[in-house]
Amino acid sequence: MSMLHVDVAVIGGGVTGLASAMALAERGASVCVLEREGKTGRAASTHNSGVIHAGIYYPQGSLKARLCVEGRDRLYAFCERHHIPHARCGKLIIAGDDHEIEELHKLRGIAHGNGVTTVVEVDAAFIKSKEPNVRAIAALWSPDTGIVEAEELVKTLERRCRELDVAVVVGSPLIDAVLVAEHIELATPHERFTAATVVNAAGLYADDVSRMLGASIFQIYPCRGEYAELAPGRRSMVNGLVYPLPHASGAGLGVHLAKTTWGSVTLGPTIHYQERKDDYESDRLPLEDFVEPAQRLLPWVTLADLQPGGSGIRAKLHGPDQGFADFLIERDAKNPRVIQAAGIDSPGLTSCLAVGERVAGIWSGGRA
Repeated sequence: MSMLHVDVAVIGGGVTGLASAMALAERGASVCVLEREGKTGRAASTHNSGVIHAGIYYPQGSLKARLCVEGRDRLYAFCERHHIPHARCGKLIIAGDDHEIEELHKLRGIAHGNGVTTVVEVDAAFIKSKEPNVRAIAALWSPDTGIVEAEELVKTLERRCRELDVAVVVGSPLIDAVLVAEHIELATPHERFTAATVVNAAGLYADDVSRMLGASIFQIYPCRGEYAELAPGRRSMVNGLVYPLPHASGAGLGVHLAKTTWGSVTLGPTIHYQERKDDYESDRLPLEDFVEPAQRLLPWVTLADLQPGGSGIRAKLHGPDQGFADFLIERDAKNPRVIQAAGIDSPGLTSCLAVGERVAGIWSGGRA
């Protein structure tokens, strides 16, 4: 058992943990990252739609709203600087009939309240110019929404961490934590670390890690989302991002179309709360279940136009009966040696660099 002493140990090697580690190291902290999987970013960070959100949907003043807008701009600049495949392709949020027009007005108001004033209402002619195969009578157009190749983002964040002398240790789940004097002693199956501060960026396991650290008790609700894809011969029928209006319950943004940086077109994700945090495949939805949601966006779609896609599991801080829970990013009230970065579901990918800066600001005392 080796012993490593660091200023900050980050639990979790997804985009939240890696971005936090990078920001902390840039402030002069000695940092290690503990990742339970054999590779960084294998969970929610790379099992998603790869969308860079503009900041449209979230309650005004919430962390999700603020960090999405800040994170979006940071992420575009980071991708440019490090040559990460991405595109500011824009997004249509469509209204299929007259009764949805009022919902578009309301959503535009939320977007403008969040400072996303580039969002505009457009007519059927504009929609046809962007997406000739989509049928809608009106839409919101968000020019600042885009896509990013999430795996390359993870690789770049990890590389930057290593360049800053961050110890990124994979295949090392946290199995024990003990408060010792002015430090927390952390144990994995292979190492023992002492850290003055621990950042809990453990994603789906953040509630387990928080309990292990003697910090606040909360619950992470695993919520699986499944995808279908357009068959290769149909990919040219979609140019960018096409969304329905979000669920009235607040449960999600709806099954949407997303053209990736490599040219495939995903349709999803669905929403299914489940018990297990590692079950991506059992009882997968039949492909037939994606036909109707696809036809709301592309009326010509048939079952023959679809093929199975991947799946992901969101780490939500609310269950199926609640509509919204904000990011949890704060110094823990019960154990102040812990900084929580938990419940980072959508727009977590977009927000990751802003979340990292906030975590580093809390650590340095510059931001509450």
